Amino acid sequence: MEPYTVSSRILTLHRAFASYTSQRLQELGLNFGQMYFILYVGKHPDCTPSELTKELHLDWGHSQRSLVKLVEDGFLTREKPGRSYRLRLTSQGEQAFMVCHRVFADWDAEALSGLTAPERQQLLALLQKAAKKKG
Repeated sequence: MEPYTVSSRILTLHRAFASYTSQRLQELGLNFGQMYFILYVGKHPDCTPSELTKELHLDWGHSQRSLVKLVEDGFLTREKPGRSYRLRLTSQGEQAFMVCHRVFADWDAEALSGLTAPERQQLLALLQKAAKKKG
């Protein structure tokens, strides 16, 4: 039996990614968890808090507290044009959205620098295959 499992390697990569991302986002006043809110709203302007909470598989209370903080900090707007609130990025949120995207690309480049282009493609293909839900 090998001393490492796929899950242990994934956790190691996740910790490294979270640390790297936190350092990069700290200068914007964001933390690792808030990045996913920014990315979701940036990709789904005018989404509702309920949609975001469901799609990100979050606890309702945690989601609401995070959204209120992002509104207070100037990253999001939360307006109620009808029956439900709609979320949008502010100009500060748009800048954060661009940085969040860049963080993913930069970390991949750094973390995978020891792999050849074909090895990177193979790794991504295998991870995608493993991530597909069975049943």
